Amino acid sequence: MIASLSAPALAAGLLAGFVGFASSFAVVLQGLSAMGASPEQAASGLMALSIAMGLCGIVLSLWRRMPISVAWSTPGAALLAASALPAGGFPAAVGAFLVAGALIVLAGLWRPFGRGVAAIPPPLANAMLAGVLLGLCLAPVKAVAEAPGAGLAIVLAWAVVARINRLMAVPAAVLVTVLLIGLTVDLPPGLLEAAGPAPVLVLPEFSAPAILGVALPLFLVTMASQNIPGMAVLTVNGYRPAPGPLFTVTGLFTLAAVPFGGHAVNLAAITAALCANPEAEPDPRRRWQAAVVAGVVYVVFGLLAGTATAFVGAAPPILIQAVAGLALLGAFAAALQAALAVPQAREAAVITFLVTASGLTVLGISGPFWGLLAGGAMLALHRRRG
Repeated sequence: MIASLSAPALAAGLLAGFVGFASSFAVVLQGLSAMGASPEQAASGLMALSIAMGLCGIVLSLWRRMPISVAWSTPGAALLAASALPAGGFPAAVGAFLVAGALIVLAGLWRPFGRGVAAIPPPLANAMLAGVLLGLCLAPVKAVAEAPGAGLAIVLAWAVVARINRLMAVPAAVLVTVLLIGLTVDLPPGLLEAAGPAPVLVLPEFSAPAILGVALPLFLVTMASQNIPGMAVLTVNGYRPAPGPLFTVTGLFTLAAVPFGGHAVNLAAITAALCANPEAEPDPRRRWQAAVVAGVVYVVFGLLAGTATAFVGAAPPILIQAVAGLALLGAFAAALQAALAVPQAREAAVITFLVTASGLTVLGISGPFWGLLAGGAMLALHRRRG
């Protein structure tokens, strides 16, 4: 492969790996921390996810000879960041991650289950996702209010670069954030020595509230916001692999990452477009090389996860949240637009969005589950009246 690797495929793979990691690793760390992970556990989870998605992308691309890019579930991480800490702390969250991974495998293996997931009304699934993302998307505004100088510098870097190259906007904001933190924060000694975090094994605990409030919403947003769009990107670019085996393999790699703190890996959408379009390689039969290069980049970043986690842990939380919010603005806009696109389901979608975004927790079960339930009930009532 190395001898036949084209320059465009190499460049596309390097860019996809950098953008995929730099644009959302802060979201992942926020989500794991919100679930009760210690800094060591969060570093282990970030490492496990990076290596799992890198290896999964390499395996699928070599197997299918297609540019099948894999990523961690960024919407899933945002869901975790917006959810209440489950009773039982991080072990209970890890138990929920295992259930979500098992459901992804089941969706790939058992067609009726996969079809049932696909039958969930898209307006409700997107409204739930928009409600999950709202809190983090407000973080840039709060950063400007709490730390005007740093907050404005981060937002302006993102806005200016977005006018030139949309894909590089969030990495530019990350770079400015890193510079600001390096200049203004007393960083812990031995930061670089933490480059390779030690894997931390977490024994899972299983509870109904965590399964309903974390596992089911995590599974749904991962399927609706990552796996299905990821398949659409491949189709648009002329690739039509059977979806079942791809879902199954990503679910298996999820299960491999979970014991070390990872939440979910899945088919990529944005980075998939980078590797699957003609600019990555004129010959569509060779574009799989770009996805393999991206996978190698993810593995390398995974080995540096300790430094990233230690650096983020020393930074003011509002600045990290601001970068995470900027990374999710596009996903929030797309989810909100899709949620309101169908007039007949608009009222139910709004209810789903409001209940999810409210932060409601009942019986230890967080808002996304109740939002989907409330919106589904409203949609059923509307259809019955009709």
